[in-house]
Amino acid sequence: MAKLKWAKLSGGSEKQFTDALRVYEVQGDKLDAQYLERWVKELGVEDLWERLKDEAEVI
Repeated sequence: MAKLKWAKLSGGSEKQFTDALRVYEVQGDKLDAQYLERWVKELGVEDLWERLKDEAEVI
């Protein structure tokens, strides 16, 4: 979630977003969805989170 927050703070950094996307793609099924959803709301990155989930190709 920190990568998404940095992406937002930097005005839409594709590097930060892509880093988060790749982690999600590789680790997606091992991540705690409830924990992530809580932090998405806490950090205010709902739009980036939805984009990440839409673009992800989970391996």
